This record gives sequence, C-alpha cells and structure tokens, in this order.
Amino acid sequence: MRKSAKTLFAAIALLGCIGARPAIAAFPDKPITMIVPFPPGGPTDAVARVAANKAGQLLGQQIVVENRAGAAGAIGASAIARARPDGYTVGLATVSTHGTAPHLYADLAYDPIKDFTPLSNLAGSPNILSVHPDFPAKTLKEFAGIIKSNPGKYSYANAGAGGVNDLGMIWFLQEMGGSMVSVPYRGSAPALTDTIGGTIPVIFDNYPSSLPYIQSGRLRALAITGTERNPQLPSLPTFQEEGYKDYNVTSWYGLVAPAGLPADVTQTLSRVFADAVNDPETAQKLAEAGAFPIGNTSDEFSVQIERELNLWRDVIQKGNFKLQ
Repeated sequence: MRKSAKTLFAAIALLGCIGARPAIAAFPDKPITMIVPFPPGGPTDAVARVAANKAGQLLGQQIVVENRAGAAGAIGASAIARARPDGYTVGLATVSTHGTAPHLYADLAYDPIKDFTPLSNLAGSPNILSVHPDFPAKTLKEFAGIIKSNPGKYSYANAGAGGVNDLGMIWFLQEMGGSMVSVPYRGSAPALTDTIGGTIPVIFDNYPSSLPYIQSGRLRALAITGTERNPQLPSLPTFQEEGYKDYNVTSWYGLVAPAGLPADVTQTLSRVFADAVNDPETAQKLAEAGAFPIGNTSDEFSVQIERELNLWRDVIQKGNFKLQ
C-alpha cells in the first residue's frame, strides 16, 4: 500500500510538471524576412513591400524586406531555397527565377519545383509593345506587316538578355512570323532612354516603366498583354484583341518559401498574403505600382509555376535561344 501511494504521488507530481510547461507559441512569434531577388526600387521590390506591409499587419509581426540582387534573380532565389523551412524566411519568385532561368542556366543552384514551397502568386503586371513616334507603324497590324516584309532589319530594346521582355518579344515574333535583332540593356531605364531617343525603334517592356513615356507621347504603344484593356490606357488594344489569341506575357510576383514548409504554416502564409493583396487599400497601392492583385492558393500557384516552366521551355527551344 505504501509503495502504491508513493507511485501515485509521483505520477501526480509528473502530471503537474507537464501541465506547468508553457504552451508552444503560435506562428509567427517573431519577425519574418522576405527576400527580394532584385534591386530596390524596381517593380518586384515595390510589390514585395506593399504586400509585406499589409501582411505584417494581419499577422501581427513585422515582415522585413531584404534585397539580394544578382544573376537575374538567381542569387536571391538560391538564398530562399537554402533557408530553414520554418516560415520565417520567404521570398519573391518571378517569371525570371521560376519560368525562364531554369532553361537558360545549366549551373542554376536551385530547382524551381523541388526546392520551394509555393505560397501565393501575389500580383501581376502586363507588358507593352511600343515604338518611337517616328516608326511608320501606328497599329499592331501595320507593325507586323513591316517586320515580316523586312526580316532582321529592325531592332528592339529589352531590359536584359534572357529576361521576360527579351523572351516575350521572341515569343511574339514566333507567333507573328517575323524576325528582329535583340538589343539587351542592363534594365528598363537605359533601354527606354535609347528608344525614346530614337537609337532603337522598338521596345517590349513592363507596363509601369513604359507608362509615363506613353502618356507623354514620347512612345507610341501598339498593344498590351493581358485579357482585358488597361484602365489607364483604355484605347490600347490587347494582343489577343489583335488576333494573337494564345499570346499573353504577364510579369508575375509570387511568394515562395523553402521546400518542406509545414502544412499549417503554408496555409497561414498563403491565406494571409492572399487577403493582404486583395485588401482594397493594398490593391490600390499595387495599381499605383503598375500591378494588379492575384492572391491565389498554394496549389494554384504550384500549377502555374509548372505551366510557366513548360511555356518558356517551348519558346526557348523553338527559338534556339542561347545566352551569349
């Protein structure tokens, strides 16, 4: 009897100790780092900061944006992939990092599928084909006629070899059946400078950076990507309206985490960031940055990444495109 009592008291004491342990803190209980694989001030950085600000409010934790630029986004993407999969390091994925780069670089330090947990595609931005005002074409149909009649005569400016602007134009030329000379620059700013200056007659560029020059008349826009016309350029037709039904190059800005992220953390981050970008005030700020909210689910974004990989693989292989 005495031994049984001692055993009972010991068990009660053990239960008391277990009950006294602090509860595990709910995620997140400390700041989150968001890696942006491009420099400050660009469209990717702008979308990241707008989304991070609102998502941080919803989570009750600060989200610190950290820019790790270089190698067309590969340096930052690699850092995201190598981080601990606990939800405290996330980052931005783009067409470049998860659509085109895997087909362009044999020594890429990450796998766009195996090394990441897709969370949500936060936002997208259209692209615009524009010409210098002296260029003879005033419509996309006229442009196509001139280019097809003069193979290899005209050049176009783009923000970087192998980037979405370069490959997007290559894809359009494949659809159109024409050829042009690609002139890559280190970013949209110098490419636009030479186009509005008349050095290069044509540019395929992201909507936010081209818009001011189109509105001022220093560029003539011929068509915009997307399924609907842009409210700030209501008279500008889409490529699809002009007959290119399968052509749509959208620059997108998605949120990813390292592979192996716990399911509950994945669901929390996916839901909160989707809610953040679709908040009316946040959506307005995205619009001011030239983007529109998407905020899809983790599964939907995963399917989209695989679709983009297949799309750009076909464009690159068909064009026999190689980085010099």
